[in-house]
Amino acid sequence: MTSHLKYTVVACAIAQAFVAQAQAQDTTHPVAEVVVTGNRFVAVDRASVGSFGEASLFDTPASIISMGRTQMQDLSIRSTTDAVRFDASVADAYNAVGYAEQFSIRGFALDNNYSYRKDGFAIPGDTQIPLENKERFETLKGIAGLTSGIATPGGIVNYVTKRPTNAPLRSALVEVSERGTLYSTLDLGGRFEDRRFGYRINAAAADIHPYVRGANGDRQFVSAAFDWQITPDALLQLDMDYQRKSQITAPGFQLIRNETLPTGVSPKMLLNDQPWTRPVTTKDSNLGLRFEYKLAQDWLATVSGNKHWFKRDDFTAFPYGCSNEGAGYYPGYCGNGDYDVYDYQSTGERKTPWGVQALVNGKFATGAIRHAVAIGASYSERHDSFGDYVYDYVGYSNLWHPLVTPHVAADRVTGPVIGRRSDEERALFAQDVMKLTDQFTLHAGLRHVQIKRSEFVDEATGYVRSDASFLLPQVALMFSPSRAWNVYAMVGHGLQHGGVAPMQTTNENQVLAPQRSHQVEIGAKAALDNGINLSAALFDIRQGLEYTDANNTYVRNGRETHRGLELTAQGSATPALDWSLSLMALNTRQQGTGQASIDGKRVTDVPAFKSVAWVQYAVAAVPGLKLDGTWQYSGKKAFDVDNTVFVPDYHVFGMGASYGMKWGATNVTLRARAENLFDKFYWRDVTPDLGGYLLPGAPRTFSASAQFDF
Repeated sequence: MTSHLKYTVVACAIAQAFVAQAQAQDTTHPVAEVVVTGNRFVAVDRASVGSFGEASLFDTPASIISMGRTQMQDLSIRSTTDAVRFDASVADAYNAVGYAEQFSIRGFALDNNYSYRKDGFAIPGDTQIPLENKERFETLKGIAGLTSGIATPGGIVNYVTKRPTNAPLRSALVEVSERGTLYSTLDLGGRFEDRRFGYRINAAAADIHPYVRGANGDRQFVSAAFDWQITPDALLQLDMDYQRKSQITAPGFQLIRNETLPTGVSPKMLLNDQPWTRPVTTKDSNLGLRFEYKLAQDWLATVSGNKHWFKRDDFTAFPYGCSNEGAGYYPGYCGNGDYDVYDYQSTGERKTPWGVQALVNGKFATGAIRHAVAIGASYSERHDSFGDYVYDYVGYSNLWHPLVTPHVAADRVTGPVIGRRSDEERALFAQDVMKLTDQFTLHAGLRHVQIKRSEFVDEATGYVRSDASFLLPQVALMFSPSRAWNVYAMVGHGLQHGGVAPMQTTNENQVLAPQRSHQVEIGAKAALDNGINLSAALFDIRQGLEYTDANNTYVRNGRETHRGLELTAQGSATPALDWSLSLMALNTRQQGTGQASIDGKRVTDVPAFKSVAWVQYAVAAVPGLKLDGTWQYSGKKAFDVDNTVFVPDYHVFGMGASYGMKWGATNVTLRARAENLFDKFYWRDVTPDLGGYLLPGAPRTFSASAQFDF
C-alpha cells in the first residue's frame, strides 16, 4: 500500500457518489428533494463490554456508555478523541497531536496494552484506533476484572466491528477540516447471490494538516469483514484490517523553571519544528475470527480469536529541560524560555498480541429462580520488541523565539531490536445472573487469572521471569422497584500489570509487579415513558499509587483512592429538541506514602468536576436542517504529585449543523462544525510522565463534510 492510496480513496468516494446520482437523477426535474431524518444522541441501548455477550445497558449493573455508528456520523466523530469528549468521566492522558491517543477514565490513566479492546480482545493503544470499520464504541467505567481480566481500574474501551448488512449499503463521505485536512471514507456492505455469505468493506484516507502548524501527515486504512451462515445453527465470521499512519508529533510544554505555567504560547505552535524532524510512522493490522453454534434453545457456544500486529518508527526533536541557566532545570524551561532539544529515535518497535476464547452462554431454571450463565476459558499472549533508543542532546531552542538546532548525525541509529517483554494470560471464568424474584436479580461471577511475564533487564542479568495467580470476584444485586427503574450495588476486584518506569528514571523501562484494585459502586438507571434515560453511579475505587519519587525512581508506594459521582441523562424536551448531559464529581487522594508532600494531595491530571452538555434542534421552517451546540467544563487539575502547580479550569463551546436532502436516488447529508467557538486557550491535559508535560486544547477549528448514501 502506498501513500497514493489516500488520493485514490478520495477520488473513489466522490466518483461513487456522483456516478450513483447521475444514474438515478431525473434530468427533467433536477431540484433536490429534502430528506427529513430523525435520530437521538444515544440510540444504542445494548453493549457487550459489561457482560459475556451483548446485553441491555438498562439491565447491566455497571456504568456503560455505548455510541453507535449513526451517532458517530451525526457528530462528525473521526477518532476516539472526538467520541470521549461527550463523556465527562473520560479525559485525555498525554494525548499528543500526531501520536497515540491516550485517555483516563474516572481519573485512572488507561493501560495502552490492555485497556483498549477490539471485540473484547486487547489491542495496542499506541496509535489512532480506526473507527471506520466500527459499529459501536463502548466505554465501561469502573473495574472490568470479571469480564476482561487485566485492565486498569478506571475501565476499558471496546470497539465493536461492523458486520455485513442484509440490505445493500453504499456510503461515501468527504470532509475538509482544520488547516486543510482532507478526509474520505467508503462503506460498502451487503449479501452475495448466495445469501448465506455477506460482506462489509471499509476504506479511508486522510491528508492531515492539523491545527498545530507543521504537524502534518497522512493516513490510509482498509478493512473487510465476511459472514458465512454455514447452517441455521452455525455462523462463521472473519474480519481483517490494515492501517498506516505517518505524522509529525507535537510534544507538550513544560513549566518555566519547573515552577510556573508558560504564558504567551499558542496551541498552534510546534515545539518539534526542526529541519531534520521526521514523522512518527505506525503500521498496524488485525485479523479476527469467530464461530458461533447454537447448541439448543437458549444455549450458544462461541469460539473466537484475534491477532494484532503493530510496528512503530518513532522520531522526535524532543524538548526537555534547560541547561542554559545556572545549574539548569530538569524538567522545565529556562526563565527566558530556552529549552534543550534532543534527537529521539526508536525504530522497529513491535507489539504482537493475540488471544483466543471459548464461551458457552445458556439459560435454565432451578425452581422459581431463572439463571443466565456464562462459562468460559481464554488464553492470550503479547510480545514487545524494541531496541535501545537514541536520545542525544543536539542544541537548544526558545519558547518565544524558535531556533534551528544542528542537523542530526547520520550515524545515530536505534540499537538492535530484540524481544524485551512477553506476557501470557490464562483465565477460567463463570458468571450466573439469577432472577430471584420479579424485583431482585443477583449477578455473581468469578475469574481465575494466571499471568506469566518474561522481561529483559540488561545484558548481564538477561531475562527475569514471574508467575502469579489471582482470583477476581464480582457480585452485584439489582433491585427493580418498577418497570422504569433499576437500582444496583456492586463489589468487584480488578487486576493490572504494574506501570513501566519512564525514560530517564533510575529503573527505566522496568515494570512494577501486578497489583489488585477494589471497587464498590451503587447506581441507578431509569428508562422513563417520556423518552428520558437516566443513569447515576456512586463509586469508590482504590489501588496502589505509582509515581517517580525524589530519588528519580519509579515506585509503588501508598495508595490512591478515587471517590465520585457520575450522572448521565438524555432525552427530548420537545419532538424537535434533543438533549444530553454528562457530569462527574470526583474526589481523589494520595495516602500512605509516608511523605508529607504527597499524602492527602490530589491525583494529577484529574478535575474535581467535569460536565458536558449537548442540545440539538430540528428547524421546522427548514425541513432537514438541524442545529446543535455543545458546552464542556473542566475544573482545575494538579500538575504534579506534590500539588504545587495547578492548571486553571475552562469552558469550551462548539456548534454544528446538518442538512439532509435527496439528490436523485442519493441521500446527501451536509454537515459543518465549529469547535472551541470562542477560541479559548486552555490546558486540556497535564501529565507527570517524563517530569511533567502540558498539552493545550485545540483552538477554534472548523470542519465541513458531505455524506452520500445510495
